[in-house]
Amino acid sequence: MRIAVDAMGGDRAPAEIVAGAVMAQDRLAAQMVLVGDRAAIAACLEKHCQQYSQAVQKIEICDAEGAIAMDEEPLEALRRKPKSSIAVAMDLVKKKEADAVVSAGHTGAAMVAASLRLGRLPGVDRAAIGAFLPTAIPHKPVLLLDVGANVDCRPKFLEQFALMGSIYCRYALGVAEPKIGLLNIGEEASKGNDLAVRVHQALQDDPRLCFVGNAEGRDVLSGRFDAVICDGFMGNVLLKFAEGVGLLAMQILKEELPRGALGKLGSLLLRGNFKRIKQRMDYDEYGGALLLGVAGICVIGHGSSKGTSVYNAIRVASDAVRSQLIDRLREEIAKTPVPTPSREPADS
Repeated sequence: MRIAVDAMGGDRAPAEIVAGAVMAQDRLAAQMVLVGDRAAIAACLEKHCQQYSQAVQKIEICDAEGAIAMDEEPLEALRRKPKSSIAVAMDLVKKKEADAVVSAGHTGAAMVAASLRLGRLPGVDRAAIGAFLPTAIPHKPVLLLDVGANVDCRPKFLEQFALMGSIYCRYALGVAEPKIGLLNIGEEASKGNDLAVRVHQALQDDPRLCFVGNAEGRDVLSGRFDAVICDGFMGNVLLKFAEGVGLLAMQILKEELPRGALGKLGSLLLRGNFKRIKQRMDYDEYGGALLLGVAGICVIGHGSSKGTSVYNAIRVASDAVRSQLIDRLREEIAKTPVPTPSREPADS
């Protein structure tokens, strides 16, 4: 497979983007195509020649002109910069010269470029961003969907998110019967606002889903759910809060454990344990967020992504391609029954 990587997108581009792509070229069965300023990319690649000489030689570079800055309005910027790195990378997928796009740049620009170049899958009203969070069960992350693409949602949007999340967990992650939860303020079906109550009933009535009920904030990381569904506003707040809690926990451990002679000795003896704790809590280990609902694989990384995070984002993209996720989504969504008036009133 060929994966187009937006080398100019992100706070640490192109150095960290290139570093992650080199690791991916070395470890994954995929061809990396770095999109951006050829001279800048080549200079970064040269720094990895000694450690990853064979991988560096295999990487391709695709020329692009500039990048979309974080403070630019996405649609207008894409119109003014049709040859920007994210636009060129997305065009490679559109022309079937690449199987996936990975970008740590402007999230809005990546979403708009994907929607304009690739289009949405039939039967999908809104694309959604799905991000992984660690849980209390090792090696069992939870998919949080949506985390920012749709601030305001109708009930049918959340129904579609649930179906796409279930399909992704089943085929890309190998979960036989994905357990779906709905983010809410209580476990009871009657709890929450009008949107939550209506969506709860719709998910409960859908025979294609293993809907196990509402997920309160404290339950999201419990490991009880494979995917938790919410609107983009709540999802983004929850995602950023979880990242902040993880960083705070690691900071407290670093500050408190080494205090005193016994603390320093204990910290030395438990160094391996601390490393594993960090790996389980660090969002860099979970890669990027998959944009579900567009007719192509698009993974959006954190703006501050380092090499490890970029590598993991590429790994998420390669897993999605290998599982033929787009074909699976297209087939399953096509089976979606026509919504009844009771599910989506005309005034919603």
